Amino acid sequence: MTIKAVVFDAFGTLCEIGDPRRPYARLLRLAQPQPDRLEARAQLMSAPLSLRDAATALNVGLDRIDALERDLQAELASIRLYPEVPRVLRALRAQGYALAVASNLALPYAAPLQALLPFPLDAHAWSFEVGHVKPDPRLFDFVCRTLDVRPNEALMIGDTYADDYLGATRSGLAALHLDRGAQPRAGSIRSLDAVLEHLAIPLD
Repeated sequence: MTIKAVVFDAFGTLCEIGDPRRPYARLLRLAQPQPDRLEARAQLMSAPLSLRDAATALNVGLDRIDALERDLQAELASIRLYPEVPRVLRALRAQGYALAVASNLALPYAAPLQALLPFPLDAHAWSFEVGHVKPDPRLFDFVCRTLDVRPNEALMIGDTYADDYLGATRSGLAALHLDRGAQPRAGSIRSLDAVLEHLAIPLD
């Protein structure tokens, strides 16, 4: 089946945080009683909660929030695209591919990323809007339906092997695993330029 759409993960794939403060992780450590960490993390990313909303849900006193809010704002201000992202997105758009982002993230992180992209993408599957987190097939189904493509007409790119690669392929999508490390996993790509090679699109 011909690929018609390319779907990207967000953080670690399209962008990174230059000044990581991890306010949501710190918020979880302050929660009373202590929740199951993985379950609570998924809950924070599957509902449109601000940091203050999340603190209320986790029974964290609002007197602890001001410092976390400052750290959150520092993180958001430090978000930056990886250098190849604008040219890769423009090359894909020029070839007629539909483009989307499908990401597990908390509400405050979406708008800063969108503001950095060279143009608006065709669809967004933010976990906090969809109500499910990768690798749940319902998130992949949502982005394919929004793009009006079949799963096997979409190519998912992401840096988390279990969520982005295995989750996508088990949902019927094609996928490439992005590993920007010094010793990437066999079969992984090291930068998004390799997506263009995979789709036989010449680099400018």
